[in-house]
Amino acid sequence: METKTISLKDNETKSWTNLDIGVSKKVISNNAKKAFVKKPKWIRVKLPTGKKYSNLRGLVDKYKLNTICSSGSCPNMGECWGEGTATFMILGNICTRSCGFCGVKTGRPLEVDWEEPEKVAKSISVMGIKHAVITSVDRDDLTDMGSIIWAETVKSIRRINPGITLETLIPDFQGIHKHLNRIIDVMPEVISHNIETVKRLTREVRIQARYERSLGVLKYLKSQGVNRTKSGIMLGFGETDAEVVQTIKDLRNVNVDVVTIGQYLQPSKRHLPVKNFVDPSKFEFYKKIAEDLGFVHVESGPLVRSSYKAQKHIT
Repeated sequence: METKTISLKDNETKSWTNLDIGVSKKVISNNAKKAFVKKPKWIRVKLPTGKKYSNLRGLVDKYKLNTICSSGSCPNMGECWGEGTATFMILGNICTRSCGFCGVKTGRPLEVDWEEPEKVAKSISVMGIKHAVITSVDRDDLTDMGSIIWAETVKSIRRINPGITLETLIPDFQGIHKHLNRIIDVMPEVISHNIETVKRLTREVRIQARYERSLGVLKYLKSQGVNRTKSGIMLGFGETDAEVVQTIKDLRNVNVDVVTIGQYLQPSKRHLPVKNFVDPSKFEFYKKIAEDLGFVHVESGPLVRSSYKAQKHIT
């Protein structure tokens, strides 16, 4: 087994292996060979066009920013960018985890760019964005798992963009409270962490993650006084109605305020295949259940993603 040693800013080092990534890629590759499910008529993605989209595309390229819109193959990129909004991805575009659903690259990340917080903040200013969503790859290779850059990014954005509101869509930081506290301390209006799938399928879909750990992260955030917490679920991995309802209940039981429910779309042939496309009426069914349970906001539909209509989730 090959071991990589990665240099950190504070001259510390941490060993990191390719074992999990190699195994998970093999699992994903085998699963991707399963029968293809044809997309139904209600899965219609608009091509990104228009002046506002072109302007944002130019800014993203100019400042060499990583957005989950493009790296994650989001089906709403054309709509959101056309309206002048975007979700920024910090800490590079290479993830140390290899989730079976995610279009972001997996491997050994590049060194941390300590100028990134200023770059993101200045770009938001140029774009005139009033509400920004920040997310990141997982950085299990770093001693602080990227939480310091996370905090510095929020601080820089607020300094350069007075009056802005923020959502931070964070990784689990392996459930370590001192890393989570750095996000809590800078007080974004919304802190999100996605559960992604039902408990039974977590090992297959989120290979290096744990269902209970994600619930624990969300519970801890609320216990520390975070005003608005949020999580998201994808459908189409073969989950049952009962499992989806239980996941919604589990999120509400840890006092999550906002939930998003959308259809999984396979980013490439090497990712997990779509086992089923969920009818829009079923999304309405899940939305009604979530609303009855007391969620403040519920977004549920085939093309819904975590940051979809995010500006509505702050109040």
